[in-house]
Amino acid sequence: MADDLLLDPESWVDRYGDMLFRFALQRVNDTGTAEDLVQEALLAAMNAKDRFKGQSSEKTWLFAILKHKIIDFFRRKKHKHTDIEIESFSETTDQFFNEKSKWRIQPENWGTNPQDAFEQKEFLNFFYLCLSEVPQRLADTFTYREIDGLSTEEICKILKITPTNCWVMLYRARMLLRRCIEKNWLQATK
Repeated sequence: MADDLLLDPESWVDRYGDMLFRFALQRVNDTGTAEDLVQEALLAAMNAKDRFKGQSSEKTWLFAILKHKIIDFFRRKKHKHTDIEIESFSETTDQFFNEKSKWRIQPENWGTNPQDAFEQKEFLNFFYLCLSEVPQRLADTFTYREIDGLSTEEICKILKITPTNCWVMLYRARMLLRRCIEKNWLQATK
């Protein structure tokens, strides 16, 4: 079945090129970089086409490859330009919540409308730098759910995990991202 989907990789540019480019451009805000990332993603897909198992659509598979290329881009950029501090998830939920599920450590007031901050190029770049520091499976789970809008069932099928595991992974990814943003972005903007 997977072979039927990938018989003509040359058509990928015609069918998905513009969508992939717009997706990359929204995340990196640079035309040249977006073009390079799409090209890298398509080349990686060509090299990996024999390993495609048909567990998702061809389009979803190509976008997943592109997302990994974008995260890799921000990882490389991070190593060149900034020192991002992110904690490991050795902290337990007990540290954040009491026995009545109330906050022990109140989340900081970010002092800005999240939508406005998200639209800022600097915040978006920073967000992806933080996401690149999250362990890969947690980052994938978060990306599938929050960026791609996939359902829990779809995520579980792609990652071969249980729904409970999916929710735990989403929770951990969100907490790591929150801590990274609070420590590195919000402190710097105060």
